[in-house]
Amino acid sequence: MSRDPRLTLARPDLAAAGLEGMVAADRYAEPEARTCRLPASAIRTAPSMGAEQADQLLFGEVFDVLDEVDGFAWGQARRDGYVGFVALAALGAPSPVTHRVSALRTYAFEGASIKAPAFGPFSLNALVSEVEREGRFVRDASGAWFVERHLAPAGFDFAHDPALVAERHLETPYLWGGRESLGIDCSGLILQAMLACGRACPRDTDMQEARFTQSVDPQALRRGDLVFWRGHVALMLDAEQIIHANAHHMAVAIEPLNTAIARIEAAGSGEPTSYRRP
Repeated sequence: MSRDPRLTLARPDLAAAGLEGMVAADRYAEPEARTCRLPASAIRTAPSMGAEQADQLLFGEVFDVLDEVDGFAWGQARRDGYVGFVALAALGAPSPVTHRVSALRTYAFEGASIKAPAFGPFSLNALVSEVEREGRFVRDASGAWFVERHLAPAGFDFAHDPALVAERHLETPYLWGGRESLGIDCSGLILQAMLACGRACPRDTDMQEARFTQSVDPQALRRGDLVFWRGHVALMLDAEQIIHANAHHMAVAIEPLNTAIARIEAAGSGEPTSYRRP
C-alpha cells in the first residue's frame, strides 16, 4: 500500500523504526524528539533556506528528528504529522508541555516584567513548558517569561467556535505553508482554528477534505462548514459568507461564497469539489 510521503518518515535509505515491516528501507532508526525554540520555524521540502516552505512548527511543538543534513534536521512534526526539513538552529531539547498560547499572538520577556526586553511574537497554539512563575508571569523551560493571561492550560479551556477563531485572523497576510498569526495559508487557517478548539486536523487541503467526510448540501450550509476546491479551502461564517486565507486578497478575507466561486472558476481552478461539516 502506498503511503503519503508528506506523512511518512521514510526514504529509500532510512525510515523510522516504527515503519519497519511496512515501508522498505535500507535501515531503520528511532527518531529523536526535539522542540521548536523559535516563535515559528519553516518545515521545508529540502535542506536549504531557499527550499519551499510546506508547513511550519510553532514554538514548543515537537519535531521527531531522524537525520541531519547540511544544518537541517529531517524528521516529522508530531502535532500535524508533516515530514520535512527544519533548521537545526531552531530546535532544542523537549520539555513537558503545561500551557498553550490562547491569544492570537503574544510577546515573551527576558524577565518577569513587561519592561524587560521582549521577543516574539508567539502565535496562537504555541506550546509552553512552565518551570517557574512569578506574579502574573510564567517562565518557560527556554527561559522566556509569558503573561499567564495569554495562556491556557494544556488540554483545557479550548475555544468552541472554529469560525470565531478564524475571524481573529482577519487581514493576516497570506503566506504559503504558514500557520502562524503573522502569515498563514488556507489550510493553515483551518488547522489553527481546529487546534484552538481542541480538534485534531491534517495540514493540507486534500487531507482535510478526506478527514471531514460528512457531506453537506450546498443549500444547507451553516457556520463552521467547510468548502473545498482543488487546492483550496474556506470556512463558512453563515449560510452565505466565507472566511479564507487566499492569494487573491493576499490575506485572510471575508467575502460572499458565490463571489469566491465565480472568481476561482474564472481563474481556471474549477468549482468546489465538496462541502463538508467537521
